[in-house]
Amino acid sequence: MRVAGLLLAAGAGRRFGSPKALVSLHGKLFVDSAAELLRAAGCEPVVVVLGAMADEVRAKASLDGVTVVDNPDWESGMGSSLRTGLHAAGIVDAVVVLPVDTPGVTVAALHRLMELAEPKALARAVYDGKVGHPVLIGSDHFAGVMASAAGDQGARDYLKANTVRHVECADVADGADVDRPEDLRPRNGEA
Repeated sequence: MRVAGLLLAAGAGRRFGSPKALVSLHGKLFVDSAAELLRAAGCEPVVVVLGAMADEVRAKASLDGVTVVDNPDWESGMGSSLRTGLHAAGIVDAVVVLPVDTPGVTVAALHRLMELAEPKALARAVYDGKVGHPVLIGSDHFAGVMASAAGDQGARDYLKANTVRHVECADVADGADVDRPEDLRPRNGEA
């Protein structure tokens, strides 16, 4: 099975105060860390969708070995980035979709979803029963996802309307979104 990695990194990060693609954690930009994660998991190709401050992201990020595409409609929300990325993925059996603001996702979590990859597959990571990312979308669903992806909903409406396999990943990853700078601070006694 050929599984593409789709990294959604186009948003302006309004709640964060800057595009999250440009946020640095442990000396590396979110966009680079996430792209490297998808590559390390064996995704081929890895497609990175940029939008807000795309020129600056290109200038500061390494983005080695990935396909970078611009979403000219990024301001309309995640739905347009998802459509842009699915178009750019080419002919694959499935894609694993990862937002740039989930730095706690691991290769192990990606592999759990990728093991289910086939054209008919729909699966998403859950963390202690709470839905999160990454999301696996089989190629049979691309047209439906693209038709329903609007605003900041991404694939949410399509996933609600279809049977989606939930894959527990809390034992191997943290699916928390980083929405604000304080979300980067250690939680629960972490160092």
